[in-house]
Amino acid sequence: MASRAAANDSVGMPSAWTVITDRFAGQTAIVTGAGSGIGLATSRRLLEEGATVVAIDLRQDRLVALAQEYAGMPCIPIGGDLVDTDTIDRALGATKGSVHMLANVAGIMDGFLAPAEVDDLTWERVLAVNLTAPMRLTRAVLPIMLANGAGVIVNVSSEAGFRASAAGAAYTTSKHALNGFTKSIAAFHQGQGIRANAVAPGAVHTNIEAPFKSEFAAGMLGPWLKVGVFKQATAEEIASTITYLLSAEASNVNGAILPCDAGWSAL
Repeated sequence: MASRAAANDSVGMPSAWTVITDRFAGQTAIVTGAGSGIGLATSRRLLEEGATVVAIDLRQDRLVALAQEYAGMPCIPIGGDLVDTDTIDRALGATKGSVHMLANVAGIMDGFLAPAEVDDLTWERVLAVNLTAPMRLTRAVLPIMLANGAGVIVNVSSEAGFRASAAGAAYTTSKHALNGFTKSIAAFHQGQGIRANAVAPGAVHTNIEAPFKSEFAAGMLGPWLKVGVFKQATAEEIASTITYLLSAEASNVNGAILPCDAGWSAL
């Protein structure tokens, strides 16, 4: 397969990605949120470029569709909630002790709830999925990577990891913390063959639900979002950045939080 069309009609932007044949041949990647959006696009790209992909998603039906799309290719579906440690254990078992790459893509929004409005359930669930799950997966794969003397981790952060006007209190906190965790991995394990970076998208055209559940937040943040969001990226555009960071082309990039937001963070 030479290329995959990306639904992008923006002036000056590519309408498809070009597969770099066998860029990840012989390597195994774990990808979370692999059934849709950025996780799906990342899984597709890795598979098309030669990787074995352990694909984790809450929705088993989406994983079945991915496996069927790439029938005959090394796609290993793992259905389950990332908050459940059994899901992580099954994913690790599926790698058979060989993990070269980890892409922590899965994430959930928080309804843009302000600090005075956020409820315990929302706070705990958002932090569990967006921060604790990536930490646990990273903690699980690092011993394997360290034993092999090589490994790459890419976390999907957000524009909300730079500012407080892009989401609610829980999501913003989770992405700021994920940036810090990413830098901690890079700092502690530089010199041991490990690289860790994060991609920080702005608005992305995916099926993630991001409604305003707060009239106060809509009035406070709505005007800022209208100014800051230049365009919605495609999932494929973000996946291209993720796979770049996973690849040897980014061998000297470590501890970076890379905006992929059409210039939003430059404002």
